[in-house]
Amino acid sequence: VQLVESGGGLVQPGGSLRLSCAASGFTFSYFGMSWYRQAPGKERELVARISGAGGRTNYADSVKGRFTISRDNGKNTVYLQMSSLKREDTAVYYCQANIYGSERWGQGTQVTVSS
Repeated sequence: VQLVESGGGLVQPGGSLRLSCAASGFTFSYFGMSWYRQAPGKERELVARISGAGGRTNYADSVKGRFTISRDNGKNTVYLQMSSLKREDTAVYYCQANIYGSERWGQGTQVTVSS
């Protein structure tokens, strides 16, 4: 199992970024996928989750209306579209999947929101 995030970077407040997570080593469409984030000095928190078929999504209250999680099962990729970014969105963002009871994580991608 491998999860590889990309798309992070430096963005100004109010800007947008799209994160991608390319998955391999398992039947992607069978499993829900999640995005987490961890800011300096804080615990890792769930940002968004999407079901295997993509029909169900959940979001942390702090990102509702600004972030959108989606997936392309043909490309084995999950996305996180982030808009109206705030300084408090600065964190390392991780892709996560629970594969038959085993938590799997990507290496993370840094998102910095700053002027």
